[in-house]
Amino acid sequence: MKGGLTDDEILQGFIGYDDEITKEYFYDYCGVAYAIYNNRYGLNNKRGMDFYSLAHEYYIYLDKHGWRPLIDRSPTATLKTWMANGFRYLVLDKLKEIEKEHKYTTVLEGANTRNLVFNVVDINYKRDVNSMLNDICSRSGMLDEKSTMILRMILVDGYKGKEVAEKLHISPSAVSQRYRQLMDTVVKPYFMEYYEAPVEHVMCEIAYEEKRPLKLYSLSSEALERISDIRKKQRERRQFMEEYIKNHTAPALINKLADGEIFVFGSNLEGMHGGGAAYQAMEQFGAILGQGVGLQGSSYAIPTMQGGVETIAPYVDEFIEFAKANPKLKFLVTAIGCGIAGFSHQEIAPLFAKATKVDNILLPEVFWRYLK
Repeated sequence: MKGGLTDDEILQGFIGYDDEITKEYFYDYCGVAYAIYNNRYGLNNKRGMDFYSLAHEYYIYLDKHGWRPLIDRSPTATLKTWMANGFRYLVLDKLKEIEKEHKYTTVLEGANTRNLVFNVVDINYKRDVNSMLNDICSRSGMLDEKSTMILRMILVDGYKGKEVAEKLHISPSAVSQRYRQLMDTVVKPYFMEYYEAPVEHVMCEIAYEEKRPLKLYSLSSEALERISDIRKKQRERRQFMEEYIKNHTAPALINKLADGEIFVFGSNLEGMHGGGAAYQAMEQFGAILGQGVGLQGSSYAIPTMQGGVETIAPYVDEFIEFAKANPKLKFLVTAIGCGIAGFSHQEIAPLFAKATKVDNILLPEVFWRYLK
C-alpha cells in the first residue's frame, strides 16, 4: 500500500479507523517525528516518553478532537509534516511536566536564522517546512514591498539582520524593528491559525547575529487580539458545520417517511429489487420492479451494480441535479453501494461531495465522516 495513497486518502483512512492505513502511515509518521525529537531531547531516556506511549496519546488526542488538527492543516504542508509538528506539541507539554522548563516552548528554533524550524533529518520534511515559510511570506502581500522582502530574506533565504540591512540600504535597527513587527502580525498568527496551540508555544527565538544570545519575543496586544479573532472564527465555523451536518444527516434506520420525504437506495440497472435497501424500497416506499433508475413512488434508485465507482458517479450527479430541481422534496440517502455491491464507504462518499451543499439532501452519517 505504501506510496499509493494521497494525503487525503490517508487522512480519511485515519478517520474511518482503517487498521492497515493507521498501522502503515500513522505510526510511521509518528516514528519520523519521534526520531527528530528523540535526537534533540533524549526522549527514550525519560519516563513515559517512549515512542508507543507518545504515539498512542497523540492518536487519542486527534480522535477525541475529530481529527480537526489534521483536517485544518496548512494547504502548503504535507500530512507527514503537519503530524510531525503536532507531535512536537505533545512532546513539549510532556517535557514541561517532567522538567518544568520553558526552553522548549518555541515553534521556531535554531542557533541562527539559517537553522530555522527544527533540527530536520528528513529532506522531504525540510522541504515541506520551507513551503510553509513561503506560504507565510505570500500572506504578507498586504504589506509594503520592503517589509515583504525582509520577511522573505530572513525566513526563507536565511540572511542575517546585518546582511539584510546592507542589501536594502537601511540600518540594522530598522531591520530588527520591522522584522519583530512582521513576526507579531504575520508569522505568529499564521501558526496560531493552523495549530491552535497555546500562545507560549508560538514564541519564536531568532538570532540576528551568530554570536548574539537568543531572545524570546512575546506577542504584542495587536497580535493577541488578531489571534483571538481567528480562534473565534474557527469556533464559529466548526459550530456551524457541526449544526449543518446534524441537520443534514439521514437516520440510520428508515422505517417510515414523512410527507415529501424520498428514500434513496442503491439498485441495479435491471431494477431487480431483491435485497437490502432495494427490497425495502419496493416493499415500503413504492419502488417499481424493473425500474433501476430515478424516482419511483417515495423512493429514488441509483444504480451501483454495473461496474466500478466511475460508473456510479454519473447517476449520483443526475440524482443531485434532480434534488436541486425539486426543493420541496427531502431526500434521505442510504449508504448506497456499500452492501451487496461491495464498495467501501470511503469509495462511495466522495461521489456525494456536491450534495453537501444541497439543502434537501440528507446523507448517511458514515458518508459525512469522509466529507466534512
